Amino acid sequence: MYRVAVVEDHLLQRKYATALINAQSDMAVVYDGEDLPSFMTWLDKSARFSRPRLVLLDLMVERGPNASPEDVRRLVASGMHVVLFSALASPPLARQMIQAGASGVIGKRDSETSILAALRAVLAGESWVSPELAVLIAHDPNQPRLSDQEERALVLYASGLSIDSVAASIGVKPGTAKKYLHRVREKYAAVDRPVASREELIRAAARDGYSLRHDGGTSVGTSG
Repeated sequence: MYRVAVVEDHLLQRKYATALINAQSDMAVVYDGEDLPSFMTWLDKSARFSRPRLVLLDLMVERGPNASPEDVRRLVASGMHVVLFSALASPPLARQMIQAGASGVIGKRDSETSILAALRAVLAGESWVSPELAVLIAHDPNQPRLSDQEERALVLYASGLSIDSVAASIGVKPGTAKKYLHRVREKYAAVDRPVASREELIRAAARDGYSLRHDGGTSVGTSG
């Protein structure tokens, strides 16, 4: 029996999802609530044997704070699978969540069959993105296509590293790192999104779903 948590701020949607999951012979909802902070509080107090294996998580809520990529990382690090339940008002946020470790994205208009198939696929260790949402997540005509090294240079520089540190992290000379960042700026300008300053690069990287670090770390994410 797989234990599932449902975090969704719309009451009727939450009750519907809970009833659908509880009607299955191999799944049971052990928690349902309207926001992630409440779930995290419950999780801290719950016994390990009662904790969920999977969290069905509303991507954006109308009341209270939205979940963040860091929240997803914490859940995944604790051994839980995360499936986003979304109308997909923000494809960049969905990309960030997937980069942070979310294993699935399902739409609120998906059929019951698709929703259950997604949950079972993720519980089996697979990934799942509803086809309609996959197109929206992947396609952004205003996002420039960067090479791997350009992406890495962008993420590291936008995360606060100096040019010398960016160069050392990706194994090139400082002059080469500067060339990568120059190309990044040229490609953003080509899609009418100029990024002259570091602050503008930070905003552009966040909007396009790159996973930034603000602690001087060197790990990077890539766009989806």
